[in-house]
Amino acid sequence: MAGSKFAYVRNFELPDPLLPGTFMVLRLDGHAFHRLSAEHDFVKPNDERALQLMDHAARDVMNEFKDIVLAFGESDEYSFLFRRSSNVYNRRQAKILTTVASLFTSSYVYHWQQYLPNTRLKYPPSFDARLVLYPSAKEVRDYFAWRQADTHINNLYNTIFWALVLQGGETTTQAHETLKGTVSKDKHEMLFSRFSINYNLLPARFRKGSILVREPIPSETEAHADPGMVLPDVSAVEPEKKPRVKTTVVLVHCDIIGDEFWAAREYLLAD
Repeated sequence: MAGSKFAYVRNFELPDPLLPGTFMVLRLDGHAFHRLSAEHDFVKPNDERALQLMDHAARDVMNEFKDIVLAFGESDEYSFLFRRSSNVYNRRQAKILTTVASLFTSSYVYHWQQYLPNTRLKYPPSFDARLVLYPSAKEVRDYFAWRQADTHINNLYNTIFWALVLQGGETTTQAHETLKGTVSKDKHEMLFSRFSINYNLLPARFRKGSILVREPIPSETEAHADPGMVLPDVSAVEPEKKPRVKTTVVLVHCDIIGDEFWAAREYLLAD
């Protein structure tokens, strides 16, 4: 439209820059995935194949967006943390949201047959996205602690709920009624006494969710260095001249509520 009499319509496009110097956390949620999982016969309470598919789509997003340093996934959602200094797409909110959501969704569809080879995809799945800014490392840590705590709460409920239905012979309505008013301790006891299930021994993927973290790859010099060898101090190098550190995306299933995970990866919240 450049140079034409119609170009004035661009004046209606409002800028949507995000506040600089803040952490960006983008969360994707599956749209109507209760229906999707039912119509495609996902295993209850957890279908590991479907979770692996989510992990694959999230990894594709992180491989495309190098400014994403951490991602956390559970069920039909994934959260992505951009480094605080990120200037991706000039921090334009709509551009970031739409590109990440569309890439994740297309990867999910593209790799469906790889993880669910005997299940034909009956209709296009979709994901909605939101982006929230956090001012400091504390809020970022609390955000991911909230999502992992939610993973535990939901998975514990779903595990005992489906045990009551699939093994206990209850209807879904009866199972909900059985669990009404119960607390975590009650659910653990019910799982063990009625179904011989020790919840704490279930796969960590189900209990703790999936964590994709960008880890630095040691250089050949560092990997083969003598323990007593003094390596050059790169901190003294001018910022623009620092060598780019190669990274890889690693999948783990561990606790991110406590300090250990973050203490071992201070770089995640440093920049």
